[in-house]
Amino acid sequence: MATNNIPTANASFSEKVLFGVQKALRKLAEETAAKGGSLVVKIDGEIKEVPASELLKNLPKQNLLDR
Repeated sequence: MATNNIPTANASFSEKVLFGVQKALRKLAEETAAKGGSLVVKIDGEIKEVPASELLKNLPKQNLLDR
């Protein structure tokens, strides 16, 4: 895995998909937080509306692929 958070050519397909999903989730949360909005998420089996700014606090800053 590359150190710049971008999957390398030898990364598996599932790693590349996971990277893309994580990137999209962070972008969604950042853009929604910038507008002062909230997102609907499932937490401990319950569906809740959470301010996007709160979600950003809990999202990892680096991708899970950086191990």
